[in-house]
Amino acid sequence: MRDVIRTNGLIIAADNSGAIGEKEHDAVRAPYEVVGYFSARVALMECMAAGGEPFAAVLHNFSGDEAWKALKEGVQRAAAELGCALEVTGSTESNFSMLQSAAGMVIIGRDAREAGRVEGREVQYGVIGKPLVGNEVLECTEDVAPLAVFHEIVKMEGIRAVLPVGSKGIAYELEQLSGKKGRCELDMKKSAGPSTCFLVAFEEGTAQRIEEAAGRLYRLHLVE
Repeated sequence: MRDVIRTNGLIIAADNSGAIGEKEHDAVRAPYEVVGYFSARVALMECMAAGGEPFAAVLHNFSGDEAWKALKEGVQRAAAELGCALEVTGSTESNFSMLQSAAGMVIIGRDAREAGRVEGREVQYGVIGKPLVGNEVLECTEDVAPLAVFHEIVKMEGIRAVLPVGSKGIAYELEQLSGKKGRCELDMKKSAGPSTCFLVAFEEGTAQRIEEAAGRLYRLHLVE
């Protein structure tokens, strides 16, 4: 089940993070601007993959008043990379202090098209980026699918669907998208953390344009 709902002409996507931030007891130490960026990244990608045009963000901050500005800046940076004009609102838990950082993100978009399972022999599948999780996200930035590439491919003619990969891995998402299993040189079951890679389903003849956009981050899936 994806963290997206479609209702009343809107597509609403959500993501959260815990124990990632600048507090002493965080499992992954990262600036709050980076935390906000990756939280927004996941929800924005989910919203757009479902056919939404994002216009608003709700930020839930449990990391203290001092974290709000940086978290919001991270959200706005992710939106800018995707060409979205987001209104940002939210709330901070300031009555009680937590030992670890936590944040939640909700993205609201207008429903622009219908998205669902993609089928047909003429459809091919690829993955952009590499599944990364935890400190790998910060250490292997060259393997993270850029939002600018995601945005370009989402709008590309011949694209049937895009699908961000989450914690359940490429194999799970590919089966959700196509109803089939697949294989490639990447670890198909590894978590992709904050959607460091995404799947793309495309019509025959589109592969070259995808490869030109994504470069070495593009890999073709063999679907069984």
